[in-house]
This record gives sequence, C-alpha cells and structure tokens, in this order.
Amino acid sequence: MSTPEPGALQLGSTGLRWLWLSALTILLDQATKLGIVARLTVHESVTVSDFFSIVHWHNTGAAFSFLASQPGWQRPLFTVFALVASAIILRLLWSTSGRIWFCAALALILGGALGNLIDRFAYGYVIDFLLFHWNDWIFPAFNVADSAISVGAAILILDSMRKPHMPIGNKA
Repeated sequence: MSTPEPGALQLGSTGLRWLWLSALTILLDQATKLGIVARLTVHESVTVSDFFSIVHWHNTGAAFSFLASQPGWQRPLFTVFALVASAIILRLLWSTSGRIWFCAALALILGGALGNLIDRFAYGYVIDFLLFHWNDWIFPAFNVADSAISVGAAILILDSMRKPHMPIGNKA
C-alpha cells in the first residue's frame, strides 16, 4: 500500500467523509419533490390530519417562504448565498476531523442547501409540500431540504454548548 503524498486529501481523516449524508439528503429531497410534482397539481392539497397536509406549492423565497413575495431579485441572491455557504461548509468539513456532531450538522445543512439550489436552477423556485396548520394558523410550507437545514442548525447549536472536543458519551 502506498503512502499518500503530504497534503493529499484523505477523505477518511476529514469531515468530508460525511458527504454521504449530504448526498442522501439531496436524494431524499429531490425524490420527495418529484413524487409531489407527479401526484399533485400546483396549489393542490391533501389533508392528512387536522393539523397536517401535503401540498404542492412553489416558493420563490428562502426557507419557510421568507421574502417569497418579492419581485424576483431574491433568486440570484439565494443562489449566490447557497454556493458561498456550500464552499464554506466544504472547507470546514475538509479541515475538521473527529467532531461527529459538528460534521453531521454541516453535512445536513450542505445537503439541504444544495437540494433547494437544484430546484432554483431547474425551476426558478423551490417545491414545498409539508404544511402544518391549526385552525386559522398556518406554518409556512417546507420540504426535506428545509428540514435538513433546520435539524443541522439545531445540532450545531447543541454541539456548541458541549465542552470543546469532548468525545460523545463522555460525562466530564
């Protein structure tokens, strides 16, 4: 077996080995969106329970319809933001090893950002389909990518509260 050159990228020794989680997130996000497009027309809704519906909505804004009512300037802004954030996340993953929760969180955020970016490139909007509501209250519709970003952000917050470099399961 040959020894890698100094400075050569070794996936197993960096957080880049977590890219499988980003790829899985993108795959699940795109598969669910394609399933919604195949089964529901735009603005169609299927009530699942008193508080949850499956919908087919187009979101020109950011997560949870933020800035969706704007005239269109947000599409290039969100595209650039997603690309810059993805580059920063890849750099962080490349330079990090041994921080499982940190790397998993970044991988989820990356997968979510790229999942929604694929929609922006392909359609000019993001497909949202998960809708929670109660009486007259409606939470903005979202998708798997938005969920991955939110869960990843929550994990980052929780990870930041732990003692630095404390191994998982250590009760120190």
